[in-house]
Amino acid sequence: MIDAPDVHAPTVVDIRKLWTVFASSRGEQVVHRDLDLAIRRGEVLSLVGGSGTGKTVLLRQILGLEHPSRGDVTVLGQPAGRLSAHAAASVGMLFQHGALFSAFSVLDNIAFPLRELKLLPEALIRDAALVKLQMVGLGPAHANKSPADLSGGMIKRVALARALIMDPPLLLLDEPTAGLDPESADGFCTLLRTLHRELGLTVVMVTHDLDTLFDLSTRIAVLADQRVIVAGLPREVIAHPHPFIQQYFLGGRGRRAMEALHEDDVPDSQR
Repeated sequence: MIDAPDVHAPTVVDIRKLWTVFASSRGEQVVHRDLDLAIRRGEVLSLVGGSGTGKTVLLRQILGLEHPSRGDVTVLGQPAGRLSAHAAASVGMLFQHGALFSAFSVLDNIAFPLRELKLLPEALIRDAALVKLQMVGLGPAHANKSPADLSGGMIKRVALARALIMDPPLLLLDEPTAGLDPESADGFCTLLRTLHRELGLTVVMVTHDLDTLFDLSTRIAVLADQRVIVAGLPREVIAHPHPFIQQYFLGGRGRRAMEALHEDDVPDSQR
């Protein structure tokens, strides 16, 4: 697990009194009601909740792709919905299935955000893309491959390289290990942990995978009853009496993941 966050670090994402309301055949559907959440610099905060609690919607609102019905979402000191193109480059997003452009090569996928801004010469853009490709553990031999030629784990790594191409201080992850076999998922978590430490990233992650959750999270925020019912260290969250938390974390998979977490806390000399 990653070290606990600095409680005195400045706030990177500030969500206040947020409402998300969608129209449906049965009238208005309220997903979020007076939701509050603050995310501090340098932490890895994981969003957890049942189906329909709006976890990915919240990520998209932080990114500025969707707008809340009411309330404020401030990212790096600016309203998320009004981020300029350059300010928006301060937020990287890894979508669940990678969302690579099938007609582009690996290198062109990674370079795409830089090319869109048209601020650097092509040679520098290609060099930057190659650096990011190697940063995620893939060599230059993969640069000219098509996404169709990549494994699921490689697609995730290329998508991560693209998310990091602008050197954003804030990284959003939607189900980063979904669809990966256990070995690939472990390798991807190790990569994320290393990049978080080396780049000083602030990370907001949605995941259903309990191993990933306990492996990476410094804090967990649980969405239920249309709001964040608790946000804190993993052990603080698990101790909360809400029925969803008890069912989610204290079922068979949750117990196994927590046992692994406790084992990691035991020094080698005491095992």
